[in-house]
Amino acid sequence: QVQLVESGGGLVQAGGSLRLSCAASGRTFSGYVMGWFRQAPGKEREFVGAIRWISGSTYYADFVKGRFTISRDYAANTVYLQMNSLKPEDAAVYYCAARSNVYYNIARGSEDDYNYWGRGTQVTVSS
Repeated sequence: QVQLVESGGGLVQAGGSLRLSCAASGRTFSGYVMGWFRQAPGKEREFVGAIRWISGSTYYADFVKGRFTISRDYAANTVYLQMNSLKPEDAAVYYCAARSNVYYNIARGSEDDYNYWGRGTQVTVSS
């Protein structure tokens, strides 16, 4: 059974940084795409970016390009979301998700495409 557990959220001042982690377990993830999404209060969940596990190739939503970086640690079965230059509008619950298809187009960003989800971690950015 696939389990995704996010951690690393918290309170940070605008301009600061946080690194979120997504610990994955339950199977080998080499054939997976891992996505990060976020949901702010009163808003729909939105795609942040994704990484193809086997190659490490990444894709980012325009609003985080140049500020956020997704990476993975193969041995630790963990995906990271490094967030720099945080803005108050980045405040949200951040979710990790997994898609079991090595050929999946990582730029699609559709939450309906992802098979497994973590419970999320809260990120708060003070101005």
